[in-house]
Amino acid sequence: MHSTFSDGELIPSEVVSRALAAGYTHLAITDHVDPSNIEFVVARMVRVCRELAGKVRAKVYPGVEITHVPPRLIAPLAALAREMGAKVVLVHGETIVEPVPRGTNRAAIEGGVDILAHPGLISEEEVRLARKRGVLLEITSRRGHSLTNGHVARLAIKNGAGLVYNTDSHAPGDFTPWDAALKVIRGAGLAGKDATRMQENARKLLEG
Repeated sequence: MHSTFSDGELIPSEVVSRALAAGYTHLAITDHVDPSNIEFVVARMVRVCRELAGKVRAKVYPGVEITHVPPRLIAPLAALAREMGAKVVLVHGETIVEPVPRGTNRAAIEGGVDILAHPGLISEEEVRLARKRGVLLEITSRRGHSLTNGHVARLAIKNGAGLVYNTDSHAPGDFTPWDAALKVIRGAGLAGKDATRMQENARKLLEG
């Protein structure tokens, strides 16, 4: 999910409020970062999440989505984000609808991030590597990015890689309740048991 700390439309507290209204019990706010803003974003998001802890009906975690950076910068930025207190580190993968630098998917997996978001036409070799490294692959409801959900799901199931459902929320209408999420998941060719496993993967990542 994204806030006004990057390209979202809502301040963090409203992100949480909208998520609560959609039935969420756990969420990570993962604004877009690169070397220009990572310290600003992480420090403030850590503070916001600490302030909200125990005051709202959901567990809220600080995170980042490393976005459109040269692949060689991914690992050091991920390490810096964790050092500063980010609980969840994503990388904006090689979606087919944006000019993401080639090699981003592999660099993210090798860099040990938590989630490779919208990995586009990810290769089978990269999916196997994600399984080996424990990197979750995203199934998303985000328009454009979701066009390759079926490809990602098929290779992940074939090779035993972990999946996670992600709304990639930027605006008020993006917070999909679980019944809507299930339609996206089924549309990717996945079954109910896969949806349950995706929830378990997300909870384990956040609470582990």
